[in-house]
Formats: sequence, structure tokens, C-alpha cells
Amino acid sequence: MAQIDKSGTYRLGDRAVKRLGYGAMQLAGPGVFGPPKDRRQAVAVLREVVASGVNHIDTSDFYGPHVTNEIIREALAPYPDDLVIVTKIGARRGEDASWIRAASPHELTQAVHDNLRNLGLDVLEVVNLRLMLGEAHEPAEGSIAPMLTVLAELQRQGLVRHIGLSNVTASQVAEGRSICDIACVQNHYNLVQRADDGLVKTLARDGIAYVPFFPLGGFTPLQSSTLSEMAARLDVTPMQVALAWLLHRSPNILLIPGTSSPAHLRENLAAADLVLSQEVLAVLDTIGHAGSSSLR
Repeated sequence: MAQIDKSGTYRLGDRAVKRLGYGAMQLAGPGVFGPPKDRRQAVAVLREVVASGVNHIDTSDFYGPHVTNEIIREALAPYPDDLVIVTKIGARRGEDASWIRAASPHELTQAVHDNLRNLGLDVLEVVNLRLMLGEAHEPAEGSIAPMLTVLAELQRQGLVRHIGLSNVTASQVAEGRSICDIACVQNHYNLVQRADDGLVKTLARDGIAYVPFFPLGGFTPLQSSTLSEMAARLDVTPMQVALAWLLHRSPNILLIPGTSSPAHLRENLAAADLVLSQEVLAVLDTIGHAGSSSLR
């Protein structure tokens, strides 16, 4: 039987962070656009996140845009010494809430400065280069060198400490590692979406964090009768089981489930204490093996 240690950590850059972190995307308005319905509650959730011992928050200045970073600054600055805030660049929002690629040298440089200003930081701990070469949430092949070289230069200038990649293929990760050190990879991965199984293993071998986005399915929550049956057997929610499965999956996986609800936050954090037997893990694995080929 595998045991999850709620205090378990993994290296992100040169910092040790709790494996269960927090994603700030849902602090913005509907569709990750505009202000939240209840800004005071958003501030309260962030403060509870840190009070609960979470020290890894994922955000971006294109959430809102600018909204989540401004709320993070309002809620948490001056920041705790152990808090690692990870942001991402490579996109912007249209006036119609569309997601637009923003990967020119000027746009990438401006995005770093926007994140610094809105978070109230002198240096960004980790910046993920978010690729938008194909479908919005699916990677597509293509060289990342022109974009990553810009970010590496900003790192040399002291504005960025560590660099990560998001929405990338295995070959793009290899290309990125030939240009600079890569602290983490953030891709679409969960109990059902298993296309990155091999990449997770490779990164674990090399001591690089893997951070699934949409760990609970994103805008289309995970739905599986098998998942629901396992959750009922364990007397927990299906989403808690899905998070616990990811923590069991590989030691280099860092989770960033997001919510704007204090109750949902506590439910997510409780997943770190959930123990899944080898029998349960084997049953859950059948979900991904059945569905991954159609989701690639």
C-alpha cells in the first residue's frame, strides 16, 4: 500500500515545495476573464491556502488578465519566505476573452515585466513558457528555440530565477534542455489524459518536476463510473481520488488544483492524506488505459 505524506516535498528549481499546491486560475471571473464575483472571498481563499501550509502557487498575468496576480499581491504581500509563485507567459487575452498567442520577443519581455509589476516582485521565481502552437490545450511540434532564448536572456538579466515549459512535446523538452536548465514541465495530464506517461517517467529520472494542468479535467470535469465506484468505497469524493492518484503516480508530480471556494480548497487539500491500495490503483489505471488513446 502506498502512503501519501501530506508534508512531502519535491524540488522546484532550487526550492522544496509541498507536492499539493494551488492554482489561481479560478480566482478570475467566468472563463478566466474579468474580475471575480466576490473579491473578498478570493482574498480569503488565498490566505487560507498559505495558512494551510501550501507554499506553491501557480498563476499568470493573462488570467483576467492581470486579475489573479493583483489579488495574490493584495492577499499575500509581503510574501512568506518559503512561498514559490510560478507564473507563465506566451499568451494574452483578447477583448472578447479569446486566448491569443503572444510569443514575440517584445511580448515575452513585456509579459515578464507585467508579472513582476502586478505581483509586486523584483524577480520571478519560476516562469513557464506556455506554447500555443496547436490546439489551445494540446501540444504541437515546432522549435521553441526563438522563444526560449528570449526567456533565457531575461534569466541572465536577473529577472527570472528558473524556467519551465508548458504545453510541450517530449522533443520540445529535449530541445529546451539543450538551451537552458528546465525546472518543470506543465502539461495536460490526469487520470484519463495519459499521453505524457513516458515524459513523466523521463523527468522523474532526471529530477525535474512535472505539474499537470487540468488535474481534475479542467473545464470538463472528469467523469467515470469506475472513479465514482472507487470514491464510494473509500467514502471520499471522486475528485479527491483523482488527486490522490496523481500523487501516487510519480514522486516528481506537483499538483495545482484551483478553486475559489474555501470548502472546495479544504476538500482538495485533504486528498494528500488519502491512501490508495495497490488494488485500487490498479483499477484506477484501467480508466486511463481505456481512454488515453482517444484523447491524444
